[in-house]
Amino acid sequence: MLFILAAGSVFFPGLFLLSKQCLKQLPGLGWSEGDAVMVSARLVSSIQAVMASSAGCIISTSCEDIIKDQHWLTTAYILFAVPYFVYDIYAMFLCYWHKLQVKGHEVDSGPKLKSVALASYLRREFLMVLHHVVMVTVCFPVSVFWRQGKGDYFQGVMFLAELSTPSVCLCKILIQYKLQHTLLHKVNGALMLITFFICRILLFPYLYYVYGSYASIPFYLVPLAVPWQCNVGAGLLMAPQLYWFSLICKGALRLFTGRSSRYRSPEGPASSCLDSQGSHPQSSQPANGYSSRMAALDMPITMSH
Repeated sequence: MLFILAAGSVFFPGLFLLSKQCLKQLPGLGWSEGDAVMVSARLVSSIQAVMASSAGCIISTSCEDIIKDQHWLTTAYILFAVPYFVYDIYAMFLCYWHKLQVKGHEVDSGPKLKSVALASYLRREFLMVLHHVVMVTVCFPVSVFWRQGKGDYFQGVMFLAELSTPSVCLCKILIQYKLQHTLLHKVNGALMLITFFICRILLFPYLYYVYGSYASIPFYLVPLAVPWQCNVGAGLLMAPQLYWFSLICKGALRLFTGRSSRYRSPEGPASSCLDSQGSHPQSSQPANGYSSRMAALDMPITMSH
């Protein structure tokens, strides 16, 4: 167990540093530190998403009995992914810090200004940071210990939620390099909307439906048949997904109805991953791309989803 945790603790930060150095040294790109940091962070997120989805596919297809069957990869990948959430909090702050520097609001990198930026980051990213902290402090022990080896199938299906993450990361990179008006951005936006809805919204009703079929009870009676902790956990996990999906829909509406071409986002937390007009993220935009007004689409990456 400790070995797997240590491997994850080395892998994700190491992959980030390696990709950042490679991107900075690639001939012809001339990328700055900030460019390399933001692209590397999204690359690591995409790789983690592919790994989690692959693990989920293997686990879910290997379990015939959705309650009793076990697969060694379930606990192994949970342990491996735990350090990712800690790393990602720091990576999101680095992205936020470099976004501020791009806009010229933080020309000094002194500790005082960094502490101010950190406070601003935690305010704007409260939901995402809280989400990551809960994944480590609550979902990790629940997934590894509380389940007592049962329900590996459900855990594997939850891993498949990561299928929506690569399109989110590509969306942010396209915005970063002024490619938000290209066909690729629109196709990727449509893919993001579809995968998020299927993998993160329909996921929860599907799990209840599968259990109902397994236990031979009607779908609407499943919440009464499962432990109350399962209902609470599902509700807490689904609530932010619904919020983020509403933001995605707003951004998609602006993008595909053409309203984004007439609307200029004011400076502040109004720029959108789908319909951003600016060449660089706004200085006060959250590091993970979310805002209360527009659909920036950096989906949460959780071990239990």
